Amino acid sequence: MKEINSIEIADLIEGLCIKANICAPEDIVKSIILAKAHEDSFYGQAVLEDLLENIELARKERMPLCQDCGMVVVFVDWGQEVLLVGSTLQESIDEGVRKAYLENYLRRSVVNDPLYERKNTGDNTPAIVHCRLVSGNEVKFTVVPKGMGSENASALAMLSPADGQEGVINFVKDTIAQKGQNACPPLVVGVGIGGNFESAPILAKRSLLRPTGSRNADARYAQLEEKLLEEINGLGLGPGGYGGRITALDVHVEFMPTHIAGLPVAVNVCCNALRHASGHL
Repeated sequence: MKEINSIEIADLIEGLCIKANICAPEDIVKSIILAKAHEDSFYGQAVLEDLLENIELARKERMPLCQDCGMVVVFVDWGQEVLLVGSTLQESIDEGVRKAYLENYLRRSVVNDPLYERKNTGDNTPAIVHCRLVSGNEVKFTVVPKGMGSENASALAMLSPADGQEGVINFVKDTIAQKGQNACPPLVVGVGIGGNFESAPILAKRSLLRPTGSRNADARYAQLEEKLLEEINGLGLGPGGYGGRITALDVHVEFMPTHIAGLPVAVNVCCNALRHASGHL
């Protein structure tokens, strides 16, 4: 049985929080460059140029890509042959988030009570942790600082199986048409289909972690991704919401089994930065 000390987790999470907030993923950089080559709008071109300049400056100056440094979401794949010693997993992750945000001038945006007091916790904790048990003796952590501007553009629908593919496409397209321009386009759109009320949104958020340009291994869902991307870009919202051809850099669809009477569909929207970073212990 392999042992991992909670201090190791805190240190890793701290580094991943800093990296995710400062360094745009390479696939996103390539996608923005490609988008610039296909964007016809003058203002759209200007927005994409600004995004590329911002990415370069953030890396060079070691500054956050965005003033909204997000609420930290952590996906954990925990090998079943690994034993955690020390603090709990939540405590370990929160300690890493706390150190990263307090010591590196990352904006703290988490409030302790969502409805009444809304007092800032002061250190951007607690993180939201999604942990699944997997085989092996390794633990993988993926840190996603998720800004609320894009999160607010997300949605869930409990469709009828009779709605079929057309219903899914219409729901996703309508969600982006109504809310997409406030989520800092060009977007990456994650779609989760199946499961139930709570699992579809997590599936949609996980789908965002796939590299842009990748396609679902199932040819039917790969075609659905292409169709959704075409429909969303056909909306004409464009970079920054100023109009243009490129409203989304990509659309990722993931699916899982569901009940015979259900067709849950979740849309998780992410801004152009799609900040995330992964590490192993």
